[in-house]
Amino acid sequence: MISTVVGSFPLSNNKNDLSFKNKILTKFANDSYKNDIKFSVESQLNAGIDIISDGQVRGDMVELFLDFIPGFKKDGNTFYLKSKITKPQNPLRVKDLKIAIKYMNDYLNSNNNLKKYNKEEIDKKGVKGIITGPSTLIQSSKIGNIYKNQELAILDLAEVLKYEAIALENAGAKMIQIDEPFLSTGLLDVNTAKKAISIMSEEINIPFAIHCCGDIKDIFKDLTSFNVDIIDCEFAGNPCNFDFLNGNAKYLDGKKIGLGVIDTSNPKIESVEEIVQTIEKGIAIVGENNLLIDPDCGMKMLSEEIAFKKLENMVKAIKTFNS
Repeated sequence: MISTVVGSFPLSNNKNDLSFKNKILTKFANDSYKNDIKFSVESQLNAGIDIISDGQVRGDMVELFLDFIPGFKKDGNTFYLKSKITKPQNPLRVKDLKIAIKYMNDYLNSNNNLKKYNKEEIDKKGVKGIITGPSTLIQSSKIGNIYKNQELAILDLAEVLKYEAIALENAGAKMIQIDEPFLSTGLLDVNTAKKAISIMSEEINIPFAIHCCGDIKDIFKDLTSFNVDIIDCEFAGNPCNFDFLNGNAKYLDGKKIGLGVIDTSNPKIESVEEIVQTIEKGIAIVGENNLLIDPDCGMKMLSEEIAFKKLENMVKAIKTFNS
């Protein structure tokens, strides 16, 4: 089974609360967070993760995109649509992806690690490209009178983010993940979200995943019809989701499950045995070959030490099945 992460990782030196100065530096000095990306990459690799992230170190999942997409303007803590959504001049997340890939390759090609990994293990390694979904981004902003309705805004934004996904694939991403945390809340129209995901995924040739947070009872069957390869959900913090997975597994039609096996909302470090038990529940429903193993959600709100230990125990648990 392949191990991965959902996205964010704690900043080095506990810099989770970005100062105004650091945010300004981030916008105008593209490499101001390179050390944090390096820290994130090396921490994940040291824990044994296969498909890592760049750590999403430059900001939260909304501002990483809406700060730079033409049509949006921020007033205080709220984004407003001021004009029709258009494509930014350059891809938004490619630079950090490339930085992460470089640090990953440097790590894997170091003398110590060349001896540590065999070819099969190295071939599994990669960096995922992560995009906050258009439904979540529009739900997080005020659309005003620019669009007749929310659906039109979401679909326009999906067209813009489609080019982001293509750019991430072309830059070397191992997989693409779309984060739609609001889908499980009932605030979003699932059919609109489905159309948007289809727009974004139609030209992608690497594994394409959707990540949803929370209780999935009202949306999981719908998710099985989305044009994705992987459906990633929380199972450690929301064990009731196993019931909904079990009841709808017959609709998966070849899709794999991203099985969240560590609770990222709780600083308690799960034991290897606890994680093994969670994985066993997933295997019993969909089979070992249909699982990717990861945390429930992003890890940015945890301390560096706790995040690392949780990931390390997760990898140890996976190895009990892979050995």
